[in-house]
Amino acid sequence: MADQITIRPAEGTWVVRAGGAVIGESENALELTEVDHAPVIYFPRDDVAIEFLDDSEKVTTCPWKGEASHFSIVTKSTILNDCAWSYDDPKSEVAQIKGHLAFYPGETVTVEQV
Repeated sequence: MADQITIRPAEGTWVVRAGGAVIGESENALELTEVDHAPVIYFPRDDVAIEFLDDSEKVTTCPWKGEASHFSIVTKSTILNDCAWSYDDPKSEVAQIKGHLAFYPGETVTVEQV
């Protein structure tokens, strides 16, 4: 696993925006880098406006991290399906991401350092 994934504190302040609203901001985010993938920022749940998230039925499994629950983001005008995920019980090698949320960036969701 050590060759596949590295986790470190994400430097600076990170923001996630969806539907024109800031739904998360953190100085305590983690950066997870997985071989052959772009780095992913994981936000502590306490730094995300959870009221914007609804549980999704989507569940995925990663051989390195475990089972991920997904969430849809509810904005004033729409629902952005399956835009966030969390490992509620990650494998011990990546236990640091427990209690954190990550987001799929795209046209309607942005994750950026400010």
